[in-house]
Amino acid sequence: MESSNYRWVIVFAGGLMGCVAVGIMFSLAVFLEPIARQTGWSHAAISMAMTVNFIVMGLGSFMWGWASDRFGTRIVVLIGSLLAGLSLVLASRAESLLSFQIAYGCLVGLSASAFTAPMISLTMRWFDTQRSLAVSLVSAGMGMAPMTISPLARWLITETGDWRTAMLAIGMGAWIILLPTVLLVRNPPPMRETAGETAFADDAATPLSTVFRSPQFLVLAFTFFACCTAHSGPIFHMVSYAMSCGVAPMAAVSIYSVEGAAGLGGRILYGVAADRLGVKPVLITGLLIQALVIAAYTLASDITHFYLLAVIFGGTYGGVMPLYAVLARDYFGAKILGSVLGAASMLSSIGMAFGPLAGGWAFDAFNNYNWLFFGSALVGLAAVLIALAFPPLPQGEARKLQPA
Repeated sequence: MESSNYRWVIVFAGGLMGCVAVGIMFSLAVFLEPIARQTGWSHAAISMAMTVNFIVMGLGSFMWGWASDRFGTRIVVLIGSLLAGLSLVLASRAESLLSFQIAYGCLVGLSASAFTAPMISLTMRWFDTQRSLAVSLVSAGMGMAPMTISPLARWLITETGDWRTAMLAIGMGAWIILLPTVLLVRNPPPMRETAGETAFADDAATPLSTVFRSPQFLVLAFTFFACCTAHSGPIFHMVSYAMSCGVAPMAAVSIYSVEGAAGLGGRILYGVAADRLGVKPVLITGLLIQALVIAAYTLASDITHFYLLAVIFGGTYGGVMPLYAVLARDYFGAKILGSVLGAASMLSSIGMAFGPLAGGWAFDAFNNYNWLFFGSALVGLAAVLIALAFPPLPQGEARKLQPA
């Protein structure tokens, strides 16, 4: 198959694997209530598994990003695929809270991080043009998770009456889907990689310590951190929040799915807009919308309100997430992109870790989620302020890193 066509196979593979990996990770939001009801574990204790998940995902992102730069993407996603199924098989058999937190938190986080930075980095190496759209489509696969894995988890729980059986089935299914897809992953032809390079083609020799101290990286990473801190809690606790507002369980899961569907459209919309208008202004606009709609959730009172806000919220946070990778490529080139994305994703995952724990604590302490949404909105506004400090995109020989 010609390389110009095969690059879309890479997009498909990245989207499919991202869907399964992210779906496994965020399905804990659907399992939360059944696990708490059947085991007696608190919401905060179960949510701690998600916090551990994001911390490990952050550390894994840097490790897998560096490994993909050095050893290739296929071996990285193969290991991630094996871990994905294993994590749920072990978590479904866990008899203690600690063993569940270790299995779900550590292994799921390590698995999910093997797909994000490596596959996005590989995708951008395949594309000379339409990079924002291509990365957005890969990210759109991740956005499919709430429309696929989450409803499947809810259906399996309802049909079997047992969260353990449902989780085991999803783990086995992950192996069936992921392992064959790994065979589609390959590097671009050398001519395409060379043609796609910029003035940073020699940055493989630039010390990573210099890269990570540059203002370009610092602003990118901390904007990413604040953005993810802002939306992680509302995303993870949305099902429980809607149920606490009187929404029926399956309808509450459908809100999660609406967010995911809106995220698909948002990724494409923001990707096309970034290709035409520039990445930075589109990102800043999206971050502002995200902060405002998070605050608006405190006013939701029925299913109609939740659906309306879910369309805006899902479209916005889904749309802005791929843009960080495009900015990283523009600032740093392709040679060290896996390492750069991995390091930025590490900070973003640490940000993601705060939300689930904060939401669980807020519910246990105040019996509502209002403080979670107000706090998340303020952090979202902080992300806007940090993003305003983005340095100008480098041009030609001016693309040299200077430590902050």
